[in-house]
Amino acid sequence: MRRKELRIKVCEYDALEELPESDQKLLLAARKASNNAYAPYSKFCVGAALLLENGEIIAGSNQENADFTDGLCAERVALFYANSTYPDKAVKAIAVTAKNANGIVEFPAQPCGSCRQVLVETEVRYSKQIRIIMDGQKYIQVLDGADNLLPFAFKPSDLE
Repeated sequence: MRRKELRIKVCEYDALEELPESDQKLLLAARKASNNAYAPYSKFCVGAALLLENGEIIAGSNQENADFTDGLCAERVALFYANSTYPDKAVKAIAVTAKNANGIVEFPAQPCGSCRQVLVETEVRYSKQIRIIMDGQKYIQVLDGADNLLPFAFKPSDLE
């Protein structure tokens, strides 16, 4: 038997103003995008904003459906739009926020498993890590690379 230890590298910031200016701008775009969420069932409005390597910012929001399985998360809305509209431009960073009736959620909004997998695939596609900014009232978390969210990700090389 071998025992291994995984370490996740995360930076925590107590306020938006502590973030680098480019992260602040991206997080504000995600917060704005959360206003466009279609969440009549959960009332959980999520916004995501991507920074592409060409400087373009792409926003997305969650889109629910009465058949809950047919909805789509904000992160995937933004990632799929970016990948289809700018297929040759890598994603440099993504900011994710969520709010409910009380405002921005207390703890950082984290991508679901499916969104984590799409983030990994996007990194593999462009051979570049994505900076991940997760918004919360108490603090904001920043990770460099989707492997910090999904350390045992299924990658294209696993198909070989």
